[in-house]
Amino acid sequence: MCTVVILNRLGHAWPLLLAANRDEMADRPSKPPARHWSDRPRVIAGLDELGRGTWLGLNDFGVVAAVLNRLNTLGPAPGLRSRGELPLEALDHAEASVAAEAIADIDPHAYRPFNMIVADCREAFWIRARHAGNGCSAGGSVEVCELPQGLSMITAYDRNDTHSPRIRKYLPRFEAAKAPDPATGDWLEWKALLASREHDPSTGPGGAVCVETVTGFCTVSSSLIALPAGGLSDAKPVWLFAPGKPGENSYAPVRM
Repeated sequence: MCTVVILNRLGHAWPLLLAANRDEMADRPSKPPARHWSDRPRVIAGLDELGRGTWLGLNDFGVVAAVLNRLNTLGPAPGLRSRGELPLEALDHAEASVAAEAIADIDPHAYRPFNMIVADCREAFWIRARHAGNGCSAGGSVEVCELPQGLSMITAYDRNDTHSPRIRKYLPRFEAAKAPDPATGDWLEWKALLASREHDPSTGPGGAVCVETVTGFCTVSSSLIALPAGGLSDAKPVWLFAPGKPGENSYAPVRM
């Protein structure tokens, strides 16, 4: 389970803000965001060294894409493709709407269920591929939903779904937090929330935003991304990356 938080605010100088914690087994090798793919020179993304895909990326056209597992679908499954391919597929496109259409056309039976976020400075989409039926390990359908204005939080559950202990506890906190200001570099309150390990004892450590378990499954990196309005000639996207648990590891700008 990972966490993605999006503040969607059309008409603002920074119309889309995104925060993401990646949760994974600590020993799964990866590389920080960079231009890792020679056949995709316009894509900056983290590299999962086992699947050769990514969990989060940004292209030179200002499209951002992220993929998350849905509930009880952690890890690969025999005969199915890696979900890390999907953000790369989305980032082949110059507009979020076109990218979302491309993902909607995939064969959902080729992948385990997933949530995706695809966005640019104009539109943002949540894409959901759910189980085809009881006991089925592949997705049964792909649904594309335009994200409304305001705050959205995605985990292994649906958007803003309070069945998720993490969303139930932290969505109100993100809603109450001061919005980041990418122009001044002020991400203070979002950084604090991304580093929070507070959880309800009844739900276990998976209910925190920054996860740490005795099994080795934990938060392994964190990102903060801001997309400027298309008319801002001097502004470029901002991506800050922490190569480990936020709060223990500092965020640094990703080279664009």
